[in-house]
Amino acid sequence: MMRFALWVPLFDELADPRVVARLAAEAEEAGWDGMFVWDQLWWRAPVSSVADPWITMAAMAAVTERLRLGPMVTPVARRRPVKLLREATTLDVLSGGRLSLGVGLGGDRFAGEFSRSGDEVDDRIRAEQLDEALEILTAGWSGAPVSHHGTHYTVDSVSFLPRPVAGRVPLWVGGFPGKLKPLRRAARYDGYFPVNLTSPDQLAESVALLESIRGDLTDYEIVISLPPGTDPAPYAAATWCLTDFDPSTLRLADVRAVLTAGPPR
Repeated sequence: MMRFALWVPLFDELADPRVVARLAAEAEEAGWDGMFVWDQLWWRAPVSSVADPWITMAAMAAVTERLRLGPMVTPVARRRPVKLLREATTLDVLSGGRLSLGVGLGGDRFAGEFSRSGDEVDDRIRAEQLDEALEILTAGWSGAPVSHHGTHYTVDSVSFLPRPVAGRVPLWVGGFPGKLKPLRRAARYDGYFPVNLTSPDQLAESVALLESIRGDLTDYEIVISLPPGTDPAPYAAATWCLTDFDPSTLRLADVRAVLTAGPPR
């Protein structure tokens, strides 16, 4: 059965965590299954104000009981893995086990987030950093001491407690549809988010390729995003459908109108 969520940029009218927390409570009341947020440091004009996703999600978790939440997606190479591990676990505990951690490479072409902040711009190197970080996250969630001495990160015999509510936080891996390396990465974890999906056929091709790599997709999440008003029925292979909002025309009233109408079941 497909589940439905809102997916909002934390820009301008939504750059106030109190506003987004109220939206989350309203979304839960209206029958939505989840609410996910962008993880951006800034964005291009006309956007001027941007909120931190982690503090905003903590506010969302505090006023909801059922709603699944998470960043879609966190550019992991921009973060220290042990810091991300602590934050994700703490948010999962705060929410009672309702966090799904969307992860990916991120990109510099939309807002210059990496080049303008001195972060790594080479996709190949960020992919190495992402894979190392995911190893550290999953090892840390085991509760056992983590010893990792990699190309980019070091963790020297440290245990990370408490553990997440269910023992680990689900990892949903983002990547462009049909790209083999992100699909192989996604197959090792808990979900796949084909970014900038353009058609049901493109989804079907990606899912078939994923299944050929992973095998059984039982208890595995296929996450898509669609603009408001789009019929999700042709995308039946997906287990989650996120209603997407254009950041260049984002208005609180538009988000609230979609929210109030309820999920497109």
